[in-house]
Amino acid sequence: MTVKAPEDILEDILKEQYLGVLATERDGRPYTNLIAFAATEDMKRILFVTPRFTRKYSNIQTSHYASIMMDNRSNTVLDFKDATVVNAMGMVKEVDKVPEYSQLYLSKQPHLKDFLQAPTSALMMMDVEKYIIATSFQNVVEMEMK
Repeated sequence: MTVKAPEDILEDILKEQYLGVLATERDGRPYTNLIAFAATEDMKRILFVTPRFTRKYSNIQTSHYASIMMDNRSNTVLDFKDATVVNAMGMVKEVDKVPEYSQLYLSKQPHLKDFLQAPTSALMMMDVEKYIIATSFQNVVEMEMK
């Protein structure tokens, strides 16, 4: 059995998975949402879209720190041994829908073109400070992205 390097595991999750769970907070209370994401090739930034009238958008405006969890679980008992979970931690801000970011997002999430282009939608970008990668249920590696 070949053991993959953490960078390769991270790259696989970021390329293969379409959805993640965004965790924000307000007044010390956590809040989570399912998001469709895309990551830059260097894995230092993660893009997602949200309407500006949502709780997650409001939470990000109050506290820019957030976490995004992505995984490849299959919802079976084998996940205890086989699943990989990645947590991205960093600062999130709204960015302009410039072609570079919009094309990157749509290359992975083409079905969300109307959602991205809606005037009420915001393109958000996380500058990842750290990834925490958990494999085989208890094998945990941290990767600083500075």
